[in-house]
Formats: sequence, C-alpha cells, structure tokens
Amino acid sequence: MKVIADLCVVPMGVGVSVSKYVTACEKVLKEAGLKTKLHAYGTNIEGEWDTVFDAIKQCHEVVHEMGAPRITTTLKFGTRIDKAQTMEDKVESVQEQLKAK
Repeated sequence: MKVIADLCVVPMGVGVSVSKYVTACEKVLKEAGLKTKLHAYGTNIEGEWDTVFDAIKQCHEVVHEMGAPRITTTLKFGTRIDKAQTMEDKVESVQEQLKAK
C-alpha cells in the first residue's frame, strides 16, 4: 500500500542546531529509494508503507548513533485506495482551485 507521510524528527539533548541530524535522516530516506520533499519543519515522504516506516525507524537508529539521547517525532500520514495520488497531485489540486478564485 502506498503512503504519503509528513515526518519531523527532533533530536533532544544535542544543542540548538539539529541540521546534521536532519541531514543524516534525509540520507536514510534517499538510500531507501523514497521520494521526499524537505520543508522548513520536516519532510514529506512518498512510498510503499513498509519501506516508509522501516526508513523512519532507521532515522531514529542513526540519530541515536550520532549521540542524541532522546528523540521526539511528529508523524502524519495518509493512504488512499480509490486512486493513485502523489504529493504533487495534492498540491496541484489546491493550486488549481486558488487560480480559479
């Protein structure tokens, strides 16, 4: 089953700059072959359910290995079985409606 997810991994106890941890997690997602879109407060991910959730687990493992004693993660995700839909499809739908007004 395909899933589109929004992931925000926040390492705790590592100081205020977390970009190196975000970079490590982005590498995990890319190496898993997932389609991603980084944004200011997280990453959108598109792929097969098991691949997405295995990669999220790997993100936690990598960030802990880097020295983060604690991680808090926000995850939103959705699935749909009535039609195939990509991250771009969802955004384009809204953009088209904005143009019509």
